[in-house]
Amino acid sequence: MSALAAFLIAIGVADLVRTIARPRALPPIAAVLAVAAVAVLAAHDSPGAGVMMLLAAAGAVTWLLLNQRPDGEVLALAVFGVTTLVLFAGGGWAGRADGLLGDWMRGSPFPAVTRADPDHLLLAFGLVLVQLATGNTIVRLVLGAIGAIKPGPAPQASDELRGGRLLGPMERLFILGLGMAGQVTAASLVIAAKGLIRFPELQAKRNERESVTGVGIDEITEYFLVGSFVSWLVALSGLAAYSLV
Repeated sequence: MSALAAFLIAIGVADLVRTIARPRALPPIAAVLAVAAVAVLAAHDSPGAGVMMLLAAAGAVTWLLLNQRPDGEVLALAVFGVTTLVLFAGGGWAGRADGLLGDWMRGSPFPAVTRADPDHLLLAFGLVLVQLATGNTIVRLVLGAIGAIKPGPAPQASDELRGGRLLGPMERLFILGLGMAGQVTAASLVIAAKGLIRFPELQAKRNERESVTGVGIDEITEYFLVGSFVSWLVALSGLAAYSLV
């Protein structure tokens, strides 16, 4: 599964780079370098490893180019989904990860690292990165695809729900981490807590209606519900993928 991990690490790193760097060329370069780093650190003996890594790099660069286009929401999501499925299904062709990473893990003074599998470690790292800026991007693309985000400078539902770009990654990391630790009940409490946190904001808009110049409760509710479920799905899908490896 190192090719899938390389893809997740690449888009996770590149989306983070995009949030802090202006030049448009930097995120694709960061994605390619991330895939190359995984390929070097987790060297494979399988002849299919190179092909899978090339697919991971191509998928990551395509994702980055499409997810910033005004009309590219559906296509970007399709590229993300298809690339993930192809790399997951073809993970066996790439062989097991080892190389420098495997040597370091076997020589680690920490028993938990020594017992771990390089493929699991790489995938866990990639899934953690995806919960950050990439998770926010996926949520934005879905909301844009269903029309929950208005084009141009028009008032947005997100203006009424502050802190979403920070709360989203935090809740996804909590869900993923607690799920990996086997604390599924605690992860469900995180999901319930978000509703309690947002309830006063939704309640404050209960008497307002959609208008030309503002954002009504219907739009805010749609934005909150769809965005929340997509955000949770990102974390839970990662947890499911990790459990299957």
